[in-house]
Amino acid sequence: MPVICRFLGVVIVMYYNDHEPPHFHAKYGEFEITVEVDTGVINGNFPSRALRHVLDWYDIHIDELRLNWDLAKRREPLQMIAPLE
Repeated sequence: MPVICRFLGVVIVMYYNDHEPPHFHAKYGEFEITVEVDTGVINGNFPSRALRHVLDWYDIHIDELRLNWDLAKRREPLQMIAPLE
C-alpha cells in the first residue's frame, strides 16, 4: 500500500494501476473514502472532523497529488507529501 502521507490518524494512499479518474484513498480507522484529485468529489463515509482535515490537506497539496498520480501511472516511486499541521 503506497502511503503518501499520515496525519491525525488519517492515512493517505495512492495505488499503482488504479482506475481513472485521478484520486487518492484516505483511511481513518474502519472508514475509507476516495477523493477525486481534479474535482474534489468524495466517495465513501468518513467522520466529519476527519473529513474536514482531509479536505484542508487536499486543498493545500492538489499539485503534489496530480504529480503522484502521474508517477503512479508510470509505476515510478511516489513522493511523500507533508502532513496537515
